Amino acid sequence: MIYLDHAATTPTFPEVWEAMRPFMAEQFGNPASAHTAGRKARQALEDARERVARYLGASPDEVIFTSGATEANNLALFGLAGSPPGHILASPIEHPCVTEPLKQLAARGFEVEYLPVDRDGIVSVDVFRDRLRPETRLAVVMLVNHETGAIQPISVLSTQYSALHSDAAQAAGKIPITFDELGLASISVSAHKFGGPKGGGALLVRKGLKLTPQFYGGHQQQGRRPGTEPVALTVGMATALEIATSRINDALSETYRKHKAFIMRLQESCPPIVVNSNSEGFPYIANVSFPGCRADLLLMNLDLAGVACSTGSACSSGSLLPSPVLKAMGVPDDVLRSAMRFSFGWSTTAADLAEAAERIAGCVNRLRGTN
Repeated sequence: MIYLDHAATTPTFPEVWEAMRPFMAEQFGNPASAHTAGRKARQALEDARERVARYLGASPDEVIFTSGATEANNLALFGLAGSPPGHILASPIEHPCVTEPLKQLAARGFEVEYLPVDRDGIVSVDVFRDRLRPETRLAVVMLVNHETGAIQPISVLSTQYSALHSDAAQAAGKIPITFDELGLASISVSAHKFGGPKGGGALLVRKGLKLTPQFYGGHQQQGRRPGTEPVALTVGMATALEIATSRINDALSETYRKHKAFIMRLQESCPPIVVNSNSEGFPYIANVSFPGCRADLLLMNLDLAGVACSTGSACSSGSLLPSPVLKAMGVPDDVLRSAMRFSFGWSTTAADLAEAAERIAGCVNRLRGTN
């Protein structure tokens, strides 16, 4: 199998497992315990918090460990919005773990207004500024889109309105992030998107902001996210983030080249194709449509051919409905219904992509009846 679904999850760095293992088997103390075993666990936990803060350009006391970006996004939205009524601005291309909480906030009495995006899936700074109101409580715009890789002008948007939350799950470890310089209220990250363990994540919240907890029953993490912290997962996330950020510039340059070669092979071997993503900003995702093919049938054929990819986010891939991200971008119907997401990671080789392009072309041409 050639794995081209790194936007859904990535293979874990071997070094991450080695870093985690002692805290699963030998140093297994509860970090809230006062004895020696607990103190050792606490030290490892706080060391991981400092490392995550360092590699994301934040302060350690701005880092809240969570089970992943889904929990982090829920905690940010419900914890920062306050009580209704109020106005919330959001992009229409968010991941389901943001759009579903927004629906819940709307049901509670908030007015949720969705911003338009252009053909590249980018929010206009001018429109964002014009839609702000005195009663706006929160704005939500992701850093990198999970289906197309579109990068939003977050640092500019935050100068217009600082109560801005950004889902950075696809961005962390792949492009440089300096939380303090972005001017955001909060960002969310998920370890398994950058070579870390599933079940580890973080929410970074700017100092001084009130965050209402959504769980109760413990003093951990200043009461903002109570519950026994999973030391091994936090150590694994910090280790993965350290490895990914140490390679970030070289990996970006290399992935640009691989992305370009992959698209060129598809253009040559199974035209026509439509590229719905812009590799100049974020080369780790290639969203490609194959007019004349149904995405669901192509997905099954590619799976049988040994190419793992997707038609959208893993959290909504059970649905056969067209992508809401591409719909918001206004792509034509035949492009919308034939779109596939191929996403790359640290383990993706040029040889993998060359072979994958050949298999993809074979499936596409067969479904079109041209081969």
